[in-house]
Amino acid sequence: MANEKIKNILDAITPYDALAILKKLAMEDAEIARKIERHATEYLAEVDVEEIADIVFGQLDTIDIEDVWDRSGKTRYGYIDPNEMVLEVFEENLEPFLEELKKYQELSMHNEAMHYCMGILKGIYRFDKESKTQYREWAEETPPEYFDIVLKKWKQDCATPDELVIMEKFVKDNFPEWS
Repeated sequence: MANEKIKNILDAITPYDALAILKKLAMEDAEIARKIERHATEYLAEVDVEEIADIVFGQLDTIDIEDVWDRSGKTRYGYIDPNEMVLEVFEENLEPFLEELKKYQELSMHNEAMHYCMGILKGIYRFDKESKTQYREWAEETPPEYFDIVLKKWKQDCATPDELVIMEKFVKDNFPEWS
């Protein structure tokens, strides 16, 4: 009976509730705080470049050109050029990935940040080369432009010259026309 009640409670809490409970437990017990930190670090350390690339590609490849057209053109405040909206929509779709990259950098998980960035770059490149969507046709100059933006953001917080060398080799080997 008690196990069923616990299961019901665990099934009922939201991610926000879980985070609040986890923080409270960490504040109450230093040993639990260390365990949470260890598990979180282990969890976050699992960065798979190919998996990130697939997710980024999938996110970009599902952008519907109709969304761009719906958000551009004549508005009550003036006119929004569809080409400008193409870039804005691209940025919006990559924002969660850039936030994740920033998180790794802020946690001083530099190796993981580098690999996460590699995944983003590879996903952008794949979108540019493989996507057959109408949005991709409109976003002709956007992928290489945003590729450079992502790379520059990573370089701003790059921890070591060795990582720069590794990233430069990765870019040269995988995206020679963009290096």
